[in-house]
Amino acid sequence: MSSPVLPGATIGVLGGGQLGRMLCEAARSMGYRLVVFDPDPDSPAGHIADRHIRAAYSDRDALAELAADCDVITCEFENIPADSLRFLAASCAVYPDASALEIAQHRAREKRFALNAGLQPARFAEIHCRDDIAAAIGEVGAPAIIKSATLGYDGKGQAVVHDAQQALDAFIGMGEVACVLEQKIAIEKEISVIVARNAHGESGCFPIAENVHRNGILHTSAVPARVDAALADKARRQTVDLANRLDYVGVLAVEFFISRQGELLFNEMAPRPHNSGHYSNDACVTSQFEQQARMICGLPVGGMRLTSPVVMVNMLGDLWTPDWLSILRHPQIKLHLYGKKTARPGRKMGHFNVLAEDVDAALQLANTVFDELN
Repeated sequence: MSSPVLPGATIGVLGGGQLGRMLCEAARSMGYRLVVFDPDPDSPAGHIADRHIRAAYSDRDALAELAADCDVITCEFENIPADSLRFLAASCAVYPDASALEIAQHRAREKRFALNAGLQPARFAEIHCRDDIAAAIGEVGAPAIIKSATLGYDGKGQAVVHDAQQALDAFIGMGEVACVLEQKIAIEKEISVIVARNAHGESGCFPIAENVHRNGILHTSAVPARVDAALADKARRQTVDLANRLDYVGVLAVEFFISRQGELLFNEMAPRPHNSGHYSNDACVTSQFEQQARMICGLPVGGMRLTSPVVMVNMLGDLWTPDWLSILRHPQIKLHLYGKKTARPGRKMGHFNVLAEDVDAALQLANTVFDELN
């Protein structure tokens, strides 16, 4: 990108979920026009975009229409076909590029790339057929977690196994698709680092989030994370190294495990704004969504200073319909709803951010309000 894409230009967003919706909100406030590309006629981002192209992600005619209408295009989630990004990139700037998505779309490819960039994943082995299972268990040990190499998210497409027979049963249950077997780590904490990087190689990291998952889905993110300062520096440094190795443009999230032995272990990356960065909407100088718009448009990195300790709480379809007053009666809580009409168990419907004097006070109020919602 030789010159920045300035307000008044048009940003295309592949994907119409809540991440796309919040990106549209941030970019529109900066003066950009938004075109969302999503096959769902009821997509949350499509509701608020200037234009919504409803087509399959592989529809070349519709993709050409998107490219003709946009100055720059980005992705709301990583499972866009890489070939579609390459097709778009022939006529429009696209960030992140297809190669970054191809790496993030496949767990084994992702782990190998992280290793080559100097990060340390847990021990793992690849499984492509039944005959691979015994050797994989021998290499990784048990207990272990078998995960489908592609399309798994929020705890889906994975199972804990204690021996080769359980691994075989799980592999068959997943349809005998390519899988990764990972060592099951005794985890002390889970953290995530979100980096923003533009095409000039300028970058910065948001404050580290300390994450708690329930049933494989993120429940809370507490910021600042209560982790050792040296370990936090290492996590930030490794995240920037990974972004540089990818020559990445946009917002990139990297999730880490901290083992009970104090090891920092790479878990996975997400080439987009991330659920654990939603706290930035209310507690940082620049949100991760404004930062995404800035990075893909070739603008300087926005300020990332934390303005208040904060806890983000996910609201899933299991809660619906909540007592909104239990949230809104607290002046230090910010509510964000995603405009989804149908609630289902496990579906992300919204989140709220609790601001407080310190993270322990924010956690206490967050847990109290969440219990009231239940």
